[in-house]
Amino acid sequence: MTDTRHDQHTEPAPGFWATVREALRGSHHDYTAGPIGRAIILLAIPMVMEMVMESVFAVVDVFWMAHLGPNAVATVGLTESMLILVYTAAMGLSIGVMAMVSRRIGEKNPAGAAEAAVQGIALGVIVAAVSGAVGAIFAPRLLGLMGASPEVVAIGSGYTRVMLGGNVVIVLLFLINATFRGAGDAAIAMRVLWLANWINILLGPCLIFGLGPFPELGVKGAAIATTIGRGTGVLYQVYRLLRRDGRIAIHRDQVRLQPAVMRTLLRLSGSGTFQVLVGSASWIFLVRIISGFGASALAGYTIAFRIIIFALLPSWGLSNAAATMVGQGLGAGKPERAERAVWIAGIYNMCFLGGVGLIFVLFAGPIVRLFTTDAAVAPIAAMGLRIVSYGYVFYAWGMVLTQSFNGAGDTWTPTWLNLCCFWLWEIPVAWVLAVHFGMGPRGVFLAMTVAFSTLAVASAILFRRGGWKLRHV
Repeated sequence: MTDTRHDQHTEPAPGFWATVREALRGSHHDYTAGPIGRAIILLAIPMVMEMVMESVFAVVDVFWMAHLGPNAVATVGLTESMLILVYTAAMGLSIGVMAMVSRRIGEKNPAGAAEAAVQGIALGVIVAAVSGAVGAIFAPRLLGLMGASPEVVAIGSGYTRVMLGGNVVIVLLFLINATFRGAGDAAIAMRVLWLANWINILLGPCLIFGLGPFPELGVKGAAIATTIGRGTGVLYQVYRLLRRDGRIAIHRDQVRLQPAVMRTLLRLSGSGTFQVLVGSASWIFLVRIISGFGASALAGYTIAFRIIIFALLPSWGLSNAAATMVGQGLGAGKPERAERAVWIAGIYNMCFLGGVGLIFVLFAGPIVRLFTTDAAVAPIAAMGLRIVSYGYVFYAWGMVLTQSFNGAGDTWTPTWLNLCCFWLWEIPVAWVLAVHFGMGPRGVFLAMTVAFSTLAVASAILFRRGGWKLRHV
């Protein structure tokens, strides 16, 4: 058994603000040695800031769309429900890439990490090309299948076509940032999303409302701004990968398909994709249930969901930090260090999300009114925000634990957890409460809280059993 006490350096650790500066600046810190708390902070700060920027974009985007009316917001909600399938593929591939990269870095094998990154990017481009062609061609029909009214289809087809057709930038943004995070280059991943989303935030209102020299494109303008911003982020990612001064750098002779590496990546990413698909598809079913109660209910759900994501995305930063610590710890032969890192990250996440959840419960109404004052939409959004926030403490642990399984390469455990908690539990409960008992949107929000709380408890039980320590990547 590895004695993790040897990881603790005897010299005094730098102060908190020095650690924050180092985290934001980026450094070649060895995350397999030294104080665990400091290692988590060095990883988590840029990862949290990365997700904060994504949260800000999500909220700002729906803020501008709300000015175009409920049909525009409904378009965003329906399109994002379909994009969940793209996010699913990107996140599934990212799970495999991050697990392989972090394990190779822990083994002090940066060339192997770069090879895994190349194979992941190749798979991502293939997936994006196929799904992009389908989405661009059939966008109006897909909106109709999701329950959109004729008015929503007329307004939103252009938005949906651009978002689905240009999904390659979404996939690559996910994949390459997962590579950076797995390698411990969290500061680079942070800069990528900040660049992409600042362009998006500044360009969005210009193209939506036709400010200055820009054309007024309405809903479609938001999609074009998003694609341009994310595309710029991808170009910066490629530039960083081709440089030679990072933890991971791709050389020309590594840009080729390697069947052995790809098979391992497909094994991890296949189960990872199914894992995310199980969880993500549940959102599609929930949106389908909500859409049956009209455009106002769907707009209320979309606004509440965006605000909820505003809090949950930073927590994914802490969860990703735990996953990186697990992968690198196992690669270095230090499973006890990996486990302790998860529990410490879980405590940090619980404190953060617990505080945010309390704020949302107390001030749900005023927060929602920042985005809409529509008398039919605002009460639904406030109700949903308040109900979901009751379970934030549980979500904190569930997010960290499931990501830690993935960081270890144990992608099947969270897959089965998602299947049971979402498909076999959340969706039936949502339908029964919303439709059978006539609770409407309230029933859907209650089902979300129950399902995620169940996931957290089940994940903790399985994590303590320790089977994830035996996985080979």
